[in-house]
Amino acid sequence: MLVIGKICVGCYFFTYTDCQQFLLFLCVNPTFMNLPLAIYISIPLVTFVYTLTNIAYFSSMSPEELLSSNAVAVTFGEKLLGMFSVIMPISVALSTFGGINGYLFTSSRLCFSGAREGHLPSLLAMIHYKYCTPIPALLVCVRTTSASIYTAVTHNLINYVSFINYLSYGVTIAGLLYYRWKKPNLYRPIKVNLLVPVCYLMFWALLLGFSLYSEPVVCGVGLVIMLTGVPVYFLGVHWKEKPKCIYTFIGEFLKGGLT
Repeated sequence: MLVIGKICVGCYFFTYTDCQQFLLFLCVNPTFMNLPLAIYISIPLVTFVYTLTNIAYFSSMSPEELLSSNAVAVTFGEKLLGMFSVIMPISVALSTFGGINGYLFTSSRLCFSGAREGHLPSLLAMIHYKYCTPIPALLVCVRTTSASIYTAVTHNLINYVSFINYLSYGVTIAGLLYYRWKKPNLYRPIKVNLLVPVCYLMFWALLLGFSLYSEPVVCGVGLVIMLTGVPVYFLGVHWKEKPKCIYTFIGEFLKGGLT
């Protein structure tokens, strides 16, 4: 079972190209072998599969069919697979389940790592005494996700999250360039040519400008959602001497999640 678990973690690490850096602290020798190898294998592989998928769509479906379809993969299956078209919605459901599982796995570890570094409330850095999983971070991710699903339209929620993720990616790359400029001699296990982040930041700024122009309301709401983290930081991290009632509430919150 231990070997199977290691194989699953390894396959997961190579699959989620945008989440693999969140799992570095779980990997052996991550900086000099595993992370570069995961990047070099996963990005070309995913790009190749996505390119072939789009070629298959455009070569078998008209532009009108693509625009009118609510689920392009399902329409593609109904047109070409006949009686076996049921495979497509099942595959989409399995892919969605895998994606949710992956993002739940990584987002909780992201909160856990941030809490360990002092950027989030220390409660999120706690782990289960037996299974060593970040239970508080998992509970926060699950409950906030559930609340978002029940209080927002799914399509708008996807747009909000996409804008937030895209904005955070650009800010991260900008931070990389800032540290390369201000601290050029800082130890870096992995160091890429400056042309890569500069080109990425240029395309990021261009696409972000188009997003702000075409959907300003969606971008504004996404920005407001991001700013809700400011009071959380001041209440959970900056405020050191909290009253006893807050710790009691946290204890009840964890008990409710575990039961």
